[in-house]
Amino acid sequence: MLVLTRKRNQSIVVNDNIEVTIIDIQGDQVRVGINAPKDVKVFRKEVYVEMMEENQRAAEVQIQALDILKTAINKNKK
Repeated sequence: MLVLTRKRNQSIVVNDNIEVTIIDIQGDQVRVGINAPKDVKVFRKEVYVEMMEENQRAAEVQIQALDILKTAINKNKK
């Protein structure tokens, strides 16, 4: 992990096209601005983790549904 120290209104650049700027610092909270191309998705980590978990649950449901469908089709063949 790269660790940098930045002050208010200072930025870092990632991959030539993403700029992360420190907007404000109040106590233990830091406001960060991110300027990135529209095709780059930017999420808070907790939201991203929740989305990935939900996608995993949805994939599992689809597999279960396919198993039920397979069983029903096999019963009709007999």
